[in-house]
Amino acid sequence: MTELLLICLIAGRRAAIPTERVLSVIELEAVTPIPRAPEFIVGLAALRSQALTVIDCRVSLGFEPSKQIVGSRAAVVEHEGHRYALLVDAAFDVAEPLTDPVAVPGGFGEGWQYAARGMVETDSGPALLVDVDQILAGPRISHDHLSAA
Repeated sequence: MTELLLICLIAGRRAAIPTERVLSVIELEAVTPIPRAPEFIVGLAALRSQALTVIDCRVSLGFEPSKQIVGSRAAVVEHEGHRYALLVDAAFDVAEPLTDPVAVPGGFGEGWQYAARGMVETDSGPALLVDVDQILAGPRISHDHLSAA
């Protein structure tokens, strides 16, 4: 594995986002809510006159929403011609993975089961390798929580 990784903190876990997907890391200055948007979509932010859809990674993984939005860090990614700001708890550094992703025995919960491609080792310790597309798709609804109609 030769790609670089943005090491960050999401829902209390060290995570790694492939830098090939990251355009920049920003501090969110202002976010405008979008009426009736799903909870994982926080709103819209501007970056150099371009609108970014702000995604709360915590909610996308099925955790409680981030307590602070303005002033928080976000990784800017592009998907199908649209730009998104992935709200993270913290962004630390860029690192090279020392291992290929390996399965996490027992996992870290249902949200991470879908959004992590495995665990990688870096110079600064292990991190869950984030599947950006799964984060952008939002939380998965467990079939156990659906009631029969």
